[in-house]
Amino acid sequence: MGKFKVPHTLTLLFSMMVIAMIATWIVPQGFFATETMANGRAVVVPGTFSLVEERSYLTPWQLLTAIPRAFASAQDVIFFVMILGGVLAVARATGTVDALIGRLLERFGSRPQMLIFMVIFCFAMASSFIGTAGEYIPFVLILVALCKAMRLDAMTAVGMTVAGYGIGYGISAVNPFTLVIAQQIADIPILSGWELRAAIFLPFVLIGFHHVWSYAKKVAQDPSQSMVKDLPCPLGDKHAVDYPNLNWRHRLILGSFVLTIGVVAYNIRINGWYLYELGAAFIAWGLFVVLVGNISTDTAAKKFIEGAMELTTTAVLIGVARGISLILEDGQILHSLVHGMSMPLSYVGSEVAAVGMLFIQTFLNFFIPSGSGQAYVTMPLMVPLSDLLEIPRQVAVLAYQFGDGFSNMIIPTNAILMGIIGIAGIPYGHWFRFCLPLMVKLMLASSVVLVLAVLFNYGADVQPTDLPLQSKVQQQTEQVN
Repeated sequence: MGKFKVPHTLTLLFSMMVIAMIATWIVPQGFFATETMANGRAVVVPGTFSLVEERSYLTPWQLLTAIPRAFASAQDVIFFVMILGGVLAVARATGTVDALIGRLLERFGSRPQMLIFMVIFCFAMASSFIGTAGEYIPFVLILVALCKAMRLDAMTAVGMTVAGYGIGYGISAVNPFTLVIAQQIADIPILSGWELRAAIFLPFVLIGFHHVWSYAKKVAQDPSQSMVKDLPCPLGDKHAVDYPNLNWRHRLILGSFVLTIGVVAYNIRINGWYLYELGAAFIAWGLFVVLVGNISTDTAAKKFIEGAMELTTTAVLIGVARGISLILEDGQILHSLVHGMSMPLSYVGSEVAAVGMLFIQTFLNFFIPSGSGQAYVTMPLMVPLSDLLEIPRQVAVLAYQFGDGFSNMIIPTNAILMGIIGIAGIPYGHWFRFCLPLMVKLMLASSVVLVLAVLFNYGADVQPTDLPLQSKVQQQTEQVN
């Protein structure tokens, strides 16, 4: 019997779309009533779930039309990734990237563990405080090249990038896209409970570091242990022996890159920038690179197109991944899944229910990969449920953070993840095998934290005394009974 071969990532994603379509034929179709919040976003109303009067069935034709619709829905991410690929190719043509790698090798060449820790720590801090995610994509190829020069592999580069991103979202300090929204819905003070999150931040970062470094150390000692040894490197077979010196042009380009990241981070937080604005910011940076990088405009144009073309596969994967959640939305089963999974928690103890919330949020992130979108759908249901079970709302928020943030590292419907692994040339099956043990470690650690949070009544000091959702809680109680 031959060795099982993991299908191509595109095959896996399309198979998931087919499974999602079949699920819409089996799972009861239903929906919650929604209310519009002050920010214009719709939030579900607990206790209002009802089944549709007449079941509808998606057809294979609707499955096929969902693919181009998914590409249209994910166009902001797709074009952002392709713009980044083009701009970074222009920057690489100036020699800046190679010069930077040479300088980093001088500092970390004999201490790769320091590089891995610093990347995970810094990325986790950025995601925790300002909710950065897609901003890490420009760093992927740089880290791949650096790891290659240090006799590591692309999996190590992606591992430290995604671990930092996922842990930062899971242990969020002030993330405006997840924590702030969830606490607003829960009607508890914004940014409250930061002491616990600050206390567990470093231990969770160390879990991520240990996982990535353990793998990297094995690869450094024996390259045959690499999980991507049989895959082509996205940078080709070029091995730079002599890296250029970091001259004033390179320093100016790198300084402008840091400034661009800073401008982007500020405007994401203050002015609500998203991918269109981010793409424009990096285009502006690319034009500056051409201006000071001592390359011709024709060379820059060719490099930009080459860089964008290299990410065509990544763009396709992002589009098809979006199609999975689109099928579930069309089939009207997203709310049914949320309702069906939340109801059993009413019959178990507080500690078990808190851990159950974690696993529900983790599972639902597959279907609702948007952190804010998941908050609007699930938190209005988890808040009254936590009140019923006498679980502080702060614990429900924490369970949401853990489930949403950590699962971002492994769900194939996450466009950012698919973009990162696509740029690095890593099939999803390979990444899944690498990431699954880390997910298990993080889920166990977060389960322990949630149980202790319930036992020590974490968040009781900010629990509302007169609960605005009391009537909804009563509705839900009647429904359960």
